[in-house]
Amino acid sequence: MPGTSATSASSRAGRPRPGRTRRVFAVIVLTAAVATAVLALTLGRDTTGGGTAAPATVSTSEAQEPANPELLALVRRDDSDPLALGSPEAPVVLIEYSDFQCPFCGRFARETKPDLVRDYVDKGILRIEWRNFPVFGAESDQAARAGWAAGQQNRFWQFHDEAYAEPRRRNAGDFGEDNLISMARKAGIQDLARFEKDMASDAAHQAITRDSEEGYGIGVTSTPAFLINGRPVLGAQPTDVFTDLIDEAAEQARQQEDGDE
Repeated sequence: MPGTSATSASSRAGRPRPGRTRRVFAVIVLTAAVATAVLALTLGRDTTGGGTAAPATVSTSEAQEPANPELLALVRRDDSDPLALGSPEAPVVLIEYSDFQCPFCGRFARETKPDLVRDYVDKGILRIEWRNFPVFGAESDQAARAGWAAGQQNRFWQFHDEAYAEPRRRNAGDFGEDNLISMARKAGIQDLARFEKDMASDAAHQAITRDSEEGYGIGVTSTPAFLINGRPVLGAQPTDVFTDLIDEAAEQARQQEDGDE
């Protein structure tokens, strides 16, 4: 097809080089692992469970890296993406790699996301792009498929909020097929037969694989992990961490726009 080779070359050029970008997340992951061990010793929390999860409050002062242009290139800004929230023209894009079974992802969804939506997304400052990154086993993969299927009926974020509405047990049936259908019903999905078909489809598998490979390609190993205009953040940090970084990114975008005029 005409133009195919040029498009492919452009696509490859925009992809981050794994060897370079993995180091960005590696520093943060190491810090998170140390913090998890400290929390486990001091608070007696159980950090086991068949996967990796970032601690709820990890200091980013030492691990924080500046914005990375190669990570910024991962932003999709696809107006038709049902797994994205906010204007494609927003100056700041937050990419979220998450697992529906991750308790810290749930904490972010319940405690931080509503504030970000109210103060930034609704004002056109921020766009949130979700990436499925199932790391906790079969029910994580099934829940990711369900989220994608909900998106096919433009109800992803309603399903997201229902799935994270309360803490749930991991790999104990809470994300079994019957419960996922119940969540879909509560999320307002009308065509449940289509939902089940989409959930089992090759398209769902391919979409989730794409997101996961993107995350692994830049060194993400735990959830939740975020990119804010190319700047990595790991864990369900306090809301102030996100608002400070979003404010900074928005100001940088404004200055760049003024400089381009």
